[in-house]
Amino acid sequence: MSTHGGCNAPLKVAGVETKPPAGDEGVKWVKHYSSAQSILIVGDGDFSFSLALAMAFGSGANLVATSLDSYFVLTIKYSKAESNIMELKRLGATVLHGVDVETMKLHTDLKNRQFDRIVFNFPHAGFKGSETKLHVIISHKELVAGFFSNARYLLRHRGEIHVSHKTGRPYDRWDLEHLASASSLVLTEKVGFHKEDYPGYNQKRGDGIKFDEPFNIYPCSTFKFQISEAGIGCTGSASKRMNEILELDLFIKLRI
Repeated sequence: MSTHGGCNAPLKVAGVETKPPAGDEGVKWVKHYSSAQSILIVGDGDFSFSLALAMAFGSGANLVATSLDSYFVLTIKYSKAESNIMELKRLGATVLHGVDVETMKLHTDLKNRQFDRIVFNFPHAGFKGSETKLHVIISHKELVAGFFSNARYLLRHRGEIHVSHKTGRPYDRWDLEHLASASSLVLTEKVGFHKEDYPGYNQKRGDGIKFDEPFNIYPCSTFKFQISEAGIGCTGSASKRMNEILELDLFIKLRI
């Protein structure tokens, strides 16, 4: 299997964990993430993924954990949100609310920062019908496209954007690699996502009446992206390509 978008490096075998670099004996690792990386986590439901990392590292000082919902809404939706957020703050993590992934490059607390890793687990634009319906797929794609176009501005050189996403129909129709290419991002690795690698993580719905209940995430993978060498400094052309992709999706929608 080869990557798309002009990257010729082969994908690594799913499930293989990257070994810590030599000389990093004091650095703590959890799968793809280390205590030495600056990590931005967006759309984390009840903040349990962020807390899983902070607990494993013994500190959250390298983490910025965010939600679209306000703190008040989170405490109503998720039974463990309040305690998870309190523990994250105790461990030194930065916690931000009201962060929209489609505009976050302009956020007061983010616009002057860059990160080694930006993580968005199981993006979802809300329940607007069956997941197989085209208008629902397009709404999800618009969310992810907006995320990519913002995340690239907050990414350090050689940093990575990670999106964990269900695979198979209809989720493959989101075509993450194509959306990423519009922001001059290339897929560098695709590995299996296993919830048990992050003790304490509980995936939550962001919408609907069952938002505090888990949902089936399998089969799923973590897609890792980096800014292509050709795309560095080409933000204008990336934005144009993004608009072309979304306009094509809308055209297809109107024809059906």
